[in-house]
Amino acid sequence: MNGTILVLNAGSSSIKFSLFAAGTWPTRSTVLCDGQMDGIGHRIYFVAKDAAGHSLVERELAEGADHEAALGVLLRWLEERLSRDRVAVVGHRIVHGGTRFTAPVRIDSDVMAELTRLVPLAPLHQPHHLAAIAAVAKLHPGLPQIACFDTAFHHTQPAVAAAFALPRRFAEEGVRRYGFHGLSYDYIVGVLPEFLGRAAADGRIVIAHLGAGASMCAVRERKSVSTTMSFTPLDGLMMAQRCGALDPGVILYLLQQKQMTADAISDLLYHGSGLKGVSGISDDMRSLLASADPAAAEAIDLFVYRANRELGSLAAALGGLDALVFTAGIGEHAAEIRRRICGNAGWLGIELEPAANTAGGPRISMAGSRTSVWVIPTDENLVVARSAWTLSR
Repeated sequence: MNGTILVLNAGSSSIKFSLFAAGTWPTRSTVLCDGQMDGIGHRIYFVAKDAAGHSLVERELAEGADHEAALGVLLRWLEERLSRDRVAVVGHRIVHGGTRFTAPVRIDSDVMAELTRLVPLAPLHQPHHLAAIAAVAKLHPGLPQIACFDTAFHHTQPAVAAAFALPRRFAEEGVRRYGFHGLSYDYIVGVLPEFLGRAAADGRIVIAHLGAGASMCAVRERKSVSTTMSFTPLDGLMMAQRCGALDPGVILYLLQQKQMTADAISDLLYHGSGLKGVSGISDDMRSLLASADPAAAEAIDLFVYRANRELGSLAAALGGLDALVFTAGIGEHAAEIRRRICGNAGWLGIELEPAANTAGGPRISMAGSRTSVWVIPTDENLVVARSAWTLSR
């Protein structure tokens, strides 16, 4: 395949993108540029850097531009820079694939109809993915588009791990534990043999994807066994702005006693909770770690406590633990958070090597540690690029 592969991750106010050469199997060495467009709906700031980290563009777009306008600017910019290497295929990160999509698919009208039907299951994510797909289709009608799903990786979970204790009719309507961050987990399990060796890579492993959105996944034979997020990306770990696991009675209390609307509760749980809500200072772990405010310390303590609770639960689901892998923004860069989580997990056979942890790994556990601990950077865009390359050949 000639040309380039454009990978898009469209959110409510941003579009993140990567461009890969399409002539060969995508790797990090085939990346041409990475960038993003922040501020969609307001004043968009458009930035891109080449593979060496050199700036290619930094500029603001017109006030009020939507997804279609932003993508129009991006595609025209790419065409100007890559006069001979046109975009041959676009790959999209899609948060929700429901029960139907267990692998990447080429997007057509039938796929679009199903993704639209799933909007109620991911109302804060799915509409923006659909807007990006529609914008590309309008601007370049014949351009192949591939959908890659965050939920797909978790379809290997046993039925009991996906079930809620609700009347069966709700499960039949799709109310179940789906799990998310699947593209990140897919990448990590793909590279595990390079770090742990092939035999150990098939063992009982928990992957901690700790970032603004945070989750953990238990894998055995590099397949999902259980994960912390469930019906929505709200469940499980405490996150930057999301609450994580919450007693459903709290929602009833907010509705019945505080007379909050569903929209107000949604905004609270998705945007006003987590590190931001508990600290009252910031949703950024770096800022909280640097702060002397007791509320910042309380937020960090709760984040670590919740991570350790979930780690124990996932180890139980696996029947033991052979390795722990940290990834994503906090997992890859916050040595102090890794130290605290591992310090509370000695009962799981984890012995941290302080110097290796400070250096960022890749292995950060002692040589004699019964459970090995690793730091492995994730690459969701590479997973999407490879799926797009395969399905468009």
